[in-house]
Amino acid sequence: MQRIYEPENLMEGELLQQMLASEGIDAHLVGRHLLGGTGELPIFGLLGLEVDNDQAAYARELITAYNGAQPLPGEEPDSFPDVLVC
Repeated sequence: MQRIYEPENLMEGELLQQMLASEGIDAHLVGRHLLGGTGELPIFGLLGLEVDNDQAAYARELITAYNGAQPLPGEEPDSFPDVLVC
């Protein structure tokens, strides 16, 4: 097993874990049970995505592509209702 990515939070970790699963990669989100002790544990490095060694390179490619994705032109809303613009 290799640690391939450290998500910023639990939501990002679970989202990426499911994205990898949809591509046939069995990823494990380690450290999720340590988040309750953040007052006494270091803040960074608790969460990590781990995959089998033979799937690590492909999983890194998928995460890099996901993090670099941009919205398609025309998908942005003209306005955001209920948002105060200052």
